[in-house]
Amino acid sequence: MNILYLHGLNGNLKPEKRQLLQHYGLVHAPRIDYENNPDAISWLYKQYQKESIDVIIGSSMGGFAGYHLCKRLQTPALLFNPALARRSVHQNTISTPPNNNHTMEIVLGAKDTVVFPKDTLTYLGEQIENEQHYTISILPELEHRIPIPIFENALFNFFNRNQL
Repeated sequence: MNILYLHGLNGNLKPEKRQLLQHYGLVHAPRIDYENNPDAISWLYKQYQKESIDVIIGSSMGGFAGYHLCKRLQTPALLFNPALARRSVHQNTISTPPNNNHTMEIVLGAKDTVVFPKDTLTYLGEQIENEQHYTISILPELEHRIPIPIFENALFNFFNRNQL
């Protein structure tokens, strides 16, 4: 299984999280310069369109990119605090179908002060006519960063629910 992990703004995939992801498959985790490449999503699509990506996992800005990329690649996605409604840097989106024909799982932190969960829910509500199937979890204790135990639990549930 090919897993595409998309980090957030100025982030990277931490070794502990990589190790957890490797239990499920081969991990592709490119370095993405969102600030200097406003076409990062298009760049990612061109890089991975022929790689047979099975799953996209993204966090924050990577969740925003993953939201659009999973529709274009028609893959399931697990997105942590995706920056859907607002971002601190501009990113161009790509043309996508209205849904990815899979479940898009979104984990939101109720205490996130970087990507406000209410804004994300409003954004998703505005997209409801696109017939995208969502599973949304709002964790009352979660802030913007995803601690290892929460990441591990979300991965386990995502892969089991999607029978991947």
